[in-house]
Amino acid sequence: MSLKCGIIGVANIGKTTLFNCMSSTKAEASRVAFASNKTNISVINVPDARLAVIEKYQPTDRTVHATVEISDIPGLTKSSGKGDGSGNKFLADIRNTDALIHVLRCFDDESLPHIDGSVDPVRDIETVNFELQVKDLESIEKKILKTEKLAKSGGDKEAKKCLEVLLVLKNHLEDFQNVRTAPVSAEDLKHVADLFLLTLKPVLFVCNVDEASVISGNKYVEKVKDFLKNDASDVLVIGAKIEEEIAELESEEDRLTFLKDIGLEEPSVNKLIRSAYEMLNLISFFTIGQKENRAWTITKGMTAPQAAGAIHSDLERGFIRAEVMRYNDFISLGSEQACKDKGKFHVEGKNYVVEDGDILHIRFNV
Repeated sequence: MSLKCGIIGVANIGKTTLFNCMSSTKAEASRVAFASNKTNISVINVPDARLAVIEKYQPTDRTVHATVEISDIPGLTKSSGKGDGSGNKFLADIRNTDALIHVLRCFDDESLPHIDGSVDPVRDIETVNFELQVKDLESIEKKILKTEKLAKSGGDKEAKKCLEVLLVLKNHLEDFQNVRTAPVSAEDLKHVADLFLLTLKPVLFVCNVDEASVISGNKYVEKVKDFLKNDASDVLVIGAKIEEEIAELESEEDRLTFLKDIGLEEPSVNKLIRSAYEMLNLISFFTIGQKENRAWTITKGMTAPQAAGAIHSDLERGFIRAEVMRYNDFISLGSEQACKDKGKFHVEGKNYVVEDGDILHIRFNV
């Protein structure tokens, strides 16, 4: 599985700059509002230092990271979803993502006017939320019309339950709230799974700050944190402009030196991707060998056959067993044979739940 994240926000707040920090496919960032009318897309590697460590003990022809698809979606504005124009297309692009990275302008720059006349990240959150809520409300109301007919026609218990859920969500959205905070169980949300609701998607908030505020934040960051204090979403602070400049340096050593100069141990986008993984309950396992060392992404709680299916459907269908080493055991003991000698090499069946960092070899027969 490949994680898909959409970068959203109003215009001129640094979305494309953040995209360029993460991607080798550089997009043009404009200082003119609404200069872009298309979504930029890039597939990036998930930073995982464990792969480099594994290669010390298992030399390989190639190392393959897990990947994330990042979409830089043009700025949303009030009434983005009205009509049949580009705003609707942008909202459709958001619908195709697994998670959202909501970038907020938390810096002053007189040469870059805010589209609403002043810097106010909380107002920007409310603007974007409202546009997504309106679109979700349209989807909910359309389904209510269809479901009411089924619910009234007789003994369709499933339709009646679906209608109950839809009405709860409708009231919640009309109260300017997001679907992800509605008083509805995860089980009941199956009734709206076909709608791919925008405000049901998990969100990471990124406060885009100037270089001086990268470590300790500023008044805008504090305002955002206060506004979101009862929200389960994470809030990250990133100086996208300075990190974009650092990312353009050719030498890894130079990049690390400049990062340390501004008080960072690693690029903030690494933290962002890890936070996205945690938010979506994702973990990584590894397959290793002379031809390839590779990281694979699965949902936490998946069994060994399901993990095998992330590699190829044939492996899940013909699963026999999984041979498992823990990452820490492998690097501390130094080899597969040493793990076997020390009793750290396990053979697991279909009920084994894969853990983050497991090194697996799947035995199968199709």
